[in-house]
Amino acid sequence: MSRGAALAEGKSNILQSVNAALADALAEDETVLVLGEDIGDAEEGGVVGVTRGLSTRFGEHRVRTTPISEQAIIGAAIGASLAGFKPVAEIMLMNFTTVAMDMIVNHAAKLRFMSGGQTNVPIVIRTMTGTGFGSGGQHCDYLEAWFAHTAGIKVVAPSSPADAYGLMRSAIDDPDPVLFIENLPTYWNQADAAPAGHRVPIGKAHVLAEGHDVTILAYARMIQEATPAIAQLAEAGISAELIDLRTIAPWDRETVLASVARTGRLLIVHEAVTPFGVGAEIAATIGEALFGKLAAPIKRLGGAFCPVPFSKPLETAFAPRTADIVAAARQLVGHR
Repeated sequence: MSRGAALAEGKSNILQSVNAALADALAEDETVLVLGEDIGDAEEGGVVGVTRGLSTRFGEHRVRTTPISEQAIIGAAIGASLAGFKPVAEIMLMNFTTVAMDMIVNHAAKLRFMSGGQTNVPIVIRTMTGTGFGSGGQHCDYLEAWFAHTAGIKVVAPSSPADAYGLMRSAIDDPDPVLFIENLPTYWNQADAAPAGHRVPIGKAHVLAEGHDVTILAYARMIQEATPAIAQLAEAGISAELIDLRTIAPWDRETVLASVARTGRLLIVHEAVTPFGVGAEIAATIGEALFGKLAAPIKRLGGAFCPVPFSKPLETAFAPRTADIVAAARQLVGHR
């Protein structure tokens, strides 16, 4: 289906939805800026074309291609935010955020605190990642736990076109830095489009399927793996509740706690490596709050504790798949 036909039928994909959110924000607010490597139309709107058309429509002074320097990109975004702008800075791949960690962690996340609330840093840092294209160990990592561990920055990871649009609009509105994680393999998946102006509240999870035997908590691409698992579990007589976390920091404790209190079982799934991950923090919180009330130990599924392999068979085995989620959920429900 072409882009025009899809939008005419109320459909979109994540790539189009992020583009639309940026375009609408740029049109509505002259303080919104977009900057990053190769994002202008002269460079075809970035490596996968997320920002295509924006520099032509809004001008290169507002949609600006930068040198290949992640520190310069984030430093310029922070400086512009302190001067009253709302920059959206693209770091092409999440692994490359490591080059700008000083700017992100020691400046963007801390300036509100260190100024006694006199300044804030309303920047959005867009970045993409994800396994599936054989991009190797320096291009595919999910590093969300690093940023969720940093006070002063919010972290979001949409799994659908509507959420990509709504979370981007909310991230641009937010007075503090927001890391916006996009998953490369799911960019082109079609689903319902969000209406113009739609907002998804930061910090609010989405219950995608209700159930009473086990809660499955996931986000980003793992929702694509967990959704068919729900149907397979139902065929086996297991009623699973699926929650899309959407916001990693701050995460929606109330929704998750309420679900697990009903089901008594929790399976957490993420693409990031399992040790020291977001799942560990959530498991600890739920374990403390529901100690003695769980029907089974909390289980985590994540990536293997190694760099992402280049080899296709090894890359496929690296991250959880639908069959892994089904097996883990069945194990939890069968636990005595």
